[in-house]
Amino acid sequence: MKRVLIVTPHWPPLVYPDMHRARMALPYLAESGWQALVLSVNPAAQGGVEEPALVQTIPPETRQWQAGAIPRAWTTVLGIGHGGWRSLISLYRLGCKIIEKEKPELLFFSTTLFPAMILGPLWGKKYGVPYVLDYQDPWVFKRPSEPLSLGSVKTLLSRALDQRIEPYVLRKVAHIISVSPSYVKALSDRYPALRPENFTVLPFGAPENDFIYIQDKQVPQHVYAPQDGKRHWVYSGRGGRDLSLALRALFIALAEARRQTPAAWNNLRLHFIGTQYLPSQDAPKAIERLAGEYGVGDLVEEKTERIGYLESLRCLLDAEALIVPGSEDPGYTASKIYPCILARKPLLAIFHERSSVCDVLRKTGAGELVTFSNGESAEAIAARISKGWFDRWPVPTPPTDWNAFSEYSAREMTRRMCQAFDRTVVSRR
Repeated sequence: MKRVLIVTPHWPPLVYPDMHRARMALPYLAESGWQALVLSVNPAAQGGVEEPALVQTIPPETRQWQAGAIPRAWTTVLGIGHGGWRSLISLYRLGCKIIEKEKPELLFFSTTLFPAMILGPLWGKKYGVPYVLDYQDPWVFKRPSEPLSLGSVKTLLSRALDQRIEPYVLRKVAHIISVSPSYVKALSDRYPALRPENFTVLPFGAPENDFIYIQDKQVPQHVYAPQDGKRHWVYSGRGGRDLSLALRALFIALAEARRQTPAAWNNLRLHFIGTQYLPSQDAPKAIERLAGEYGVGDLVEEKTERIGYLESLRCLLDAEALIVPGSEDPGYTASKIYPCILARKPLLAIFHERSSVCDVLRKTGAGELVTFSNGESAEAIAARISKGWFDRWPVPTPPTDWNAFSEYSAREMTRRMCQAFDRTVVSRR
């Protein structure tokens, strides 16, 4: 059994999206001949939403280590709060001990705390072990300009540091796994030495085991009351300006449906859950405000703060229907479409016509897909939403082709990831 040291600072009971690839792979790695050694950071040193039940989804035989981190109170005076920097020294020291004792064949960095990836070339030089990076988000990218302030200065300094560190880390990288082809193109353009064989495009897998767990354990949700006499439609995931076109089209179509038959829609509630990365309950409710502009604000309830991951899946299962607005960026890969499909509910997805989500829904027949193109008006998209969704309501549960969907499962994604691991190890021998 080959060993891979997985560096994933965020780990249960914390609820962060970037840990799920590693977490969902654990039950399936052995099928492909790999054993996981998981190196994370003590959750108490990081902060964030915690969900104790999530710990139970990790196979009990998993070998795990936790590094410490410099307390945030000590580094705040220096303007450093980032968990990746605060934990770097502890991760390095503990990782050295693990590598020396366990002698893994491969290092795998699966995180959006990008400073941790600096350890790849450091350990690679010291121990001769190849490392693989998981690009779930872009590390270096253009950000909109901000008015000059202490925060913007920190952002500029952080960006400058990232632009220095990423080339250093990528100079010796053995392989890159990316959730999106657009990240591959951006990295290839920026670093011509990287070849196509250095990349594997691999979205997150569908979390079948998590749905089994929440139904077996009767995991509850506290966002809305399913039996309160109202009809509840749910979206769980981030907000953002890039979703505004799809949302505006949705609200225009909803307003028109209510204008035509008010009694059919006045008891509807659309829940948008976990739309802000900020943990504060006082974060601005941009989606509620947008709905108000189109006269349907009373039908929309936005919960900006993040909730537990398992609780969010329960919200999908308790819903009458699911809504997934897509980004105006065609390269955005929304892995959250997989839980929506597994929930087996009527599903409306509003996505850019070049998004990979469109291919998934067309192959599987798992929901109603409304696409849009660059420069298209919200009114034109709303007309298609009305025709394909509101005018047809009640929409039946989609006749999903589960055989076609199997290629998106966590098991299949893990198998493909292990193939990349195998190629990397063989090429370095």
